[in-house]
Amino acid sequence: MSLTRREFLQLLAVASAYGLDAGADEALAAGEAERFYDLSKAAGNVTLMHFTDCHAQLLPIHFREPDVNIGIGDAYGKPPHLVGEALLRHFRVSPKSRLAHAYTHIDFERAAGTFGKVGGFAHLAALVKRVRAQRPGALLLDGGDTWQGSGTALWTRAQDMIDASNLLGVEVMTGHWEFTYGAARVQEVVNKDLAGRIEFVAQNVKTADFGDPVFKAYVMREMNGVPVAIVGQAFPYTPIANPRHFVAEWTFGIQEENLQKTVNEARARGAHAVVLLSHNGMDVDIKLASRVTGIDAILGGHTHDAVPEPLLIRNAAGNTLVTNAGSNGKFLAVLELAVRSGAVRGFRYRLLPIFANLIEPDPDMAALIRKVREPFEAKLAERLAISETLLYRRGNFNGTFDQVILDALMTLKGAEIAFSPGFRWGTTVLPGQAITLEHVMDQTAITYPYVTVNELTGATIKSVLEDICDNLFNPDPYYQQGGDMVRVGGMQFTCDPTQKIGARISGMTLKGKLVEAGKTYKVASWAPVAEGASGEPVWDVVIRYLKERKVIRPPSVNRPRLIGVQGNPGAV
Repeated sequence: MSLTRREFLQLLAVASAYGLDAGADEALAAGEAERFYDLSKAAGNVTLMHFTDCHAQLLPIHFREPDVNIGIGDAYGKPPHLVGEALLRHFRVSPKSRLAHAYTHIDFERAAGTFGKVGGFAHLAALVKRVRAQRPGALLLDGGDTWQGSGTALWTRAQDMIDASNLLGVEVMTGHWEFTYGAARVQEVVNKDLAGRIEFVAQNVKTADFGDPVFKAYVMREMNGVPVAIVGQAFPYTPIANPRHFVAEWTFGIQEENLQKTVNEARARGAHAVVLLSHNGMDVDIKLASRVTGIDAILGGHTHDAVPEPLLIRNAAGNTLVTNAGSNGKFLAVLELAVRSGAVRGFRYRLLPIFANLIEPDPDMAALIRKVREPFEAKLAERLAISETLLYRRGNFNGTFDQVILDALMTLKGAEIAFSPGFRWGTTVLPGQAITLEHVMDQTAITYPYVTVNELTGATIKSVLEDICDNLFNPDPYYQQGGDMVRVGGMQFTCDPTQKIGARISGMTLKGKLVEAGKTYKVASWAPVAEGASGEPVWDVVIRYLKERKVIRPPSVNRPRLIGVQGNPGAV
């Protein structure tokens, strides 16, 4: 991309005028929702729509953004590692506005009552149709984590989401949690359900024996006479973050050198613009953009970051835009590229929150959703307990719904300590709302849900925490291989994210006593990645716990004591 820094800043000023300031909310207050989603003034001849990490949420939901997203080293104080008021100031978003609710956790309960639910595939479909009407030829891209995250997706082996994506008109996608259905299921879907409709692209997935490509590396699409290459990048650490045996015959990784060759090939074939559809995570994408040349924009996912404006990353041959489009169906990103004389000369980017009360649902998608949910409605609607507090999961450390899961594991498995994975998906329950079986499945629906109980030494527990913490806070993004920090129940500890591995975790105590390195402790956990693991599904444990309690009062959220991050704008 040939944009100068000055041109980039000028374009951001234009982007602000198109929805990042308070004026948009004043218009909405006056009932002018049409203006909020107005794209009538074109800013380019190539339009790309992008959503990612919807985690199988077909219906509108509540979803609270994080209050902790700590950036270390070069990432300190930079997007995506800004939360709350720091994020609002950086992106010039008015406090207490509709956009402030979409992008932050601030005053979530009040704002949720004021602005309503977000997302839903029927509302997303209506918005996609609106954009296509205003931008003929616009391309819809899916960044992955679409087939997993709900009870219906699990029980239908993702067929509900596959059918919904086809109806939505997705044209290109890549993946991550899709692979947890196993290689055979993924290949079945790609070769049958998606064939002739959706291209599944991933330049970094190869066969383990001869290194042959498993999927297409990229596809070429002509948009308004402009040849555009869409390159796929699946989650590089799938065999580490998820069970290796699901994809035993495939290799992943970042494969930076192969990516450069792929970009060069696309350029040689005549691509005037090259876009990377990525599930790397935003920090990895930022580093990648500084090292691989010839990519005009990276449409990113995995880390669930809702970043209103793209970052402009310099590299040896120019600049690359890096974006991330949030999660759980809350947003549709619209990137317009002005391509002239064989190159991108300008752009406009909008991250559009999907407010369900502002968009009339698409009737065809609504009908499909009713059809796929009908066999499961009674089961999903079962009321398990009433919540007296906000239950959420999102952020580097523990959330209130995470704590409920931990408490269930310790109580019903007789464990002193509990671990729950640092997953970023899971819908939010408002105070006074009934916790249904569907809410539990939104938090736990995976293909390896087994609860295990093990005797671990204090030394092993510290080693586990250090390893997971390094996956999150290693200053080199290429070594950030997991989700957020494992949630810990029962045991207190101190965490210093600024230290190196082996020195981040200290002060481990249990019931006021130091955890001893050589002593064994009973630890309950779920989602084992080892082949052959078995146990009770975690949702059965949580369901039983909720039914016994009947009312869930505000849990005592067990977060580590943080040091070394005072003043960090990624922590509240």
